[in-house]
Amino acid sequence: MKKTLVILALTIFSFANAQKGTVLVSGNVSFWANKDSDQGSESKYENFNFSPKVGYQFKDNWTVGVEAGFLSSKNEYTYQENESNNQERITKNFSAGAFVRYSKSLSQMFLIYTDLGVGYQNHKETETNSFSTPSTTKTTFDGVYANFAPGLFINIKNNFGLNFGIGGLTYSNTKSDRNNGSSSNFYFNFGQTFSAGISKNF
Repeated sequence: MKKTLVILALTIFSFANAQKGTVLVSGNVSFWANKDSDQGSESKYENFNFSPKVGYQFKDNWTVGVEAGFLSSKNEYTYQENESNNQERITKNFSAGAFVRYSKSLSQMFLIYTDLGVGYQNHKETETNSFSTPSTTKTTFDGVYANFAPGLFINIKNNFGLNFGIGGLTYSNTKSDRNNGSSSNFYFNFGQTFSAGISKNF
């Protein structure tokens, strides 16, 4: 039986100046957790993510800047009948790069924008197993990323409003410190995820 303990939707805090020659400061903050129980086993999952951005709007429709990402997640698997099978995985991600944003006003109420970001990423995984012989394995991945993410801003009053995102496209290329293994992936979740938050233009 699946039970959801806590689900906090992605919250976006964005403070931006829509005029040329101004500074954009924005960021995404999210926390998500759930709990699954099924026939003597239980799994718990927690995820926290924070992604700030700072940019300079050099033209009315164009902004360039720097971005970063911090993600921490924890997976726990426990078995009531055999605790020696319990497992735990902790993941920590860090990324830093540059982005360019193009925005276009549709009316005084609606504005659409698209962010394109590229940069460096670091991914660390720690797995602990309480088998007959307990063990802990640590793996580090380093590499590059590129992402494309469109969004919609709705102006409620005095440039204060709501941001909405519906996913995008991400490319990731990483190399592991274990046996020099490498991985290259495309993630397409356009129309499959949803984010909502608040925004203020000064």
